[in-house]
Amino acid sequence: MGRWREKRKKHKQEPSSFWDLLADILLWIPELLLLPFRLIIWIGRGFFRLIGNLFDFY
Repeated sequence: MGRWREKRKKHKQEPSSFWDLLADILLWIPELLLLPFRLIIWIGRGFFRLIGNLFDFY
């Protein structure tokens, strides 16, 4: 248990720099722009699978 605590103390997170923040923002912009389209596709696929499963019962 003591080793685990020592390793944890050694690996304390360093404060983020401006460049890290800028890189994170630039990587998240495309994700946020594409999220609504992904949600529409996921909902559509689920809806069509539900309809397809209803027809399988008959």
